[in-house]
Amino acid sequence: MEFKIYYSLPKEAREIRVKVFVEEQGFQEEFDSVDDYATHILAFDDGRAIATCRYFYQDGYYLIGRIAVVKEYRGVGLGGKLLEFAKEQIEKSGGKEIRIHAQKRAEGFYQKQGYTSFGDMDYDEGCEHIWMRQSI
Repeated sequence: MEFKIYYSLPKEAREIRVKVFVEEQGFQEEFDSVDDYATHILAFDDGRAIATCRYFYQDGYYLIGRIAVVKEYRGVGLGGKLLEFAKEQIEKSGGKEIRIHAQKRAEGFYQKQGYTSFGDMDYDEGCEHIWMRQSI
């Protein structure tokens, strides 16, 4: 497996996000202006893009989002490896705190990665979300 960093939204990341968030989960407002300035990460297996996320600096912390793994690669630890790679990049940039606006159903996954929930639950396109954070 190989990770690559991009400074604009790569076609493969767009395709993964459409497949996971739009087609599988029903989100309609998947793409926003953050994609224009966020750092994007793609994970590849034998040249095939299999996972993605983005991160950006905001208000004193880094926010990781749009974490998506293609269906056939879920459950093998790839999401955790992707988050760890993003964390390493953020740390190299001097980041001290990471936040994630996580789907509530994935809260346990992020807790296993060292994130702690805080604040009230809210909704994004009708889907329950919770804020989570981790200090570096």
